[in-house]
Amino acid sequence: MSPAIAAIIVSYQSASTLDACLLRLREARDIAEIRVVDNDSTDGTLEIVQRHASADPRVRFIANPDNPGFAAANNQGVADSQAPWLAFINPDLMVGPDTLALLRERALPLGDCLLGVEQVDEDGRPDDAVRRRDPDFAAMLRRPGQGGKLAIPVDRRQPLQVVPALSGALLLMPRALFDRIGGWDAGYRLHAEDLDLCRRAREAGAVIAIANDLQVTHVRGVSSRARPFFVEWHKHRGLWRYFQKFEAPQRAWPVRCAVWGAIWAHALVQVPRLLRRR
Repeated sequence: MSPAIAAIIVSYQSASTLDACLLRLREARDIAEIRVVDNDSTDGTLEIVQRHASADPRVRFIANPDNPGFAAANNQGVADSQAPWLAFINPDLMVGPDTLALLRERALPLGDCLLGVEQVDEDGRPDDAVRRRDPDFAAMLRRPGQGGKLAIPVDRRQPLQVVPALSGALLLMPRALFDRIGGWDAGYRLHAEDLDLCRRAREAGAVIAIANDLQVTHVRGVSSRARPFFVEWHKHRGLWRYFQKFEAPQRAWPVRCAVWGAIWAHALVQVPRLLRRR
């Protein structure tokens, strides 16, 4: 298989970090295509991508007239590329020159797989939510404040740590696996689509793992800071969609109603925190 990687970036109001993100991707090894799919930004994103595209034919811009969501835009980027490896990259994530190529080398002996790397903030603090478990809806009902926690601790003894799910900020997978599982579920608008993708890949026999010895810097939440209520709404809507797809068919209707109530009660609890932040 060719080592070529297509880097797919979905942007929305991400101009503050997109320029640096693209500079690093253009310098990264084995990046054959860079697709920026923009969901109707108004912050200068177009000018940034045009500048990079004029200097580098690997960069191509797809401008959506509205915001169809993260999953749908990722699918657009994949459809506009051909490389056998796909890397989904947030526009606020800074990769090193060899990070993606080294991650692909880890993937080769695994066959079907979906891989990520350690993510740290600008001060070097790791993101606890990079390694994730599947949502435990029974625990959510038993312990409303704790049952929704998904983070799994890092195990430094394992350079490649197998986990149920990963953060969607950086994911690498073979195109053949992506096609086989049907790509991203465009029914999600924002949040939980990465949990969905990992679960479907895992159920198709793929290995889900994180390279603990590879690291990127993630300037978190750049595009979502200006619209926290929108993000929180779609985070909980995505969780409900996930439950409906994977858990609801095996649950009695009273349990389904209880889970719905628990999800949206948790959303309401977030309102005072969001108001204080604003």
